[in-house]
Amino acid sequence: MEHWKDTKGLFATVAVAPVAWLAFFFIIPLGIVWLYSFGTNTSLTEIEISGTFANYARALDPLYLGILWKSVLVAGATTVICLVVGFPVALAIVFASDKWKPWLLVGIMLPFWTNLLIRTYALIAVLRREGYANQSIGWMHDQFGAIMPLLGLPQPGAYEPMELLYNNFAVIFGLVYVHLPFMVLPLYAALDKLDKSLIEASLDLGAGHVRTLLSIVAPLAAPGIISGIIITFVPALGAYLTPDLLGGPDSQMIANVIERQFKRANDWPFGAALSFILMYATFIAIAFQAMKSKKAEARQ
Repeated sequence: MEHWKDTKGLFATVAVAPVAWLAFFFIIPLGIVWLYSFGTNTSLTEIEISGTFANYARALDPLYLGILWKSVLVAGATTVICLVVGFPVALAIVFASDKWKPWLLVGIMLPFWTNLLIRTYALIAVLRREGYANQSIGWMHDQFGAIMPLLGLPQPGAYEPMELLYNNFAVIFGLVYVHLPFMVLPLYAALDKLDKSLIEASLDLGAGHVRTLLSIVAPLAAPGIISGIIITFVPALGAYLTPDLLGGPDSQMIANVIERQFKRANDWPFGAALSFILMYATFIAIAFQAMKSKKAEARQ
């Protein structure tokens, strides 16, 4: 096979279209927004690029730091739950038979075939006060309530529907639902490459299933775990639609604040600064993953 350096003309011809698309529709607009973060509003429609760092300094206000910290906590909780739930799911797919493995993978990717807005409104129908979740819990409450007097226990009172919507629980539940496939797929890719004879040897030598999982499987799947954590945490940190539709006044995240700066407050420079603070955090996370990958390759 010829090296691309030997056919630079052909390579340049093929690369023109994607590079131009990337430049005009991503890099240049992103650069403009980055310049806005160092600007000030001179009127309702004019922004002066003055080179000021006031917008970044304003982001250090306790109000915005509190929202940013809450966003980190919510994204962190979402990532931990996705990891705890997704790891056994990925492991089950790896050890599934060849007949069922493709169907299980399709089941994981199936939510991607439906628009996020539709899925979010479906969650509202499930979690609202008169939704399917409260109806199911109320039905079980009535069934067990009828049995309890037969067991000599007092019958409970009428079921009061729980507030499952427009709070932090709804936001985390929605984020886990949206981002769980992003955790399962990298874990599956890493676990599928494992040498299963190592697991069998560990069990044969007397290690239990839990010890084998923690001492053999988890360390070997570390690259997939790190990738899954980053791929889940970064989008969850910048999530806008889910907290906007499922959260209440106290459940807003940093992306909702950014949206208000660009739309309602018409403060594009400050919104741009908040946006790039999230982007800087993304770059740091990606750099951390790259360093970990290089260290893992060096050990091998």
